[in-house]
Amino acid sequence: MKISARNVLKGKIVEVVKGTTTAHVRIDVNGTIVTASITNEAVDELALKKGMTASAVIKSSDVMVAVD
Repeated sequence: MKISARNVLKGKIVEVVKGTTTAHVRIDVNGTIVTASITNEAVDELALKKGMTASAVIKSSDVMVAVD
């Protein structure tokens, strides 16, 4: 697979939680948890399950940071 995104973080899925329409997929990347919000349909199509190896692909024009 070739993609244009340069930020690809390979890890292991530690949790998949489906909601009404959206799922949260948590991926452990060297001890850091990255959480992706994707559709339930995408979870089913990719057959995502806890323990699988997966990559978090990050492509964004903005990164926002806030503190109190």
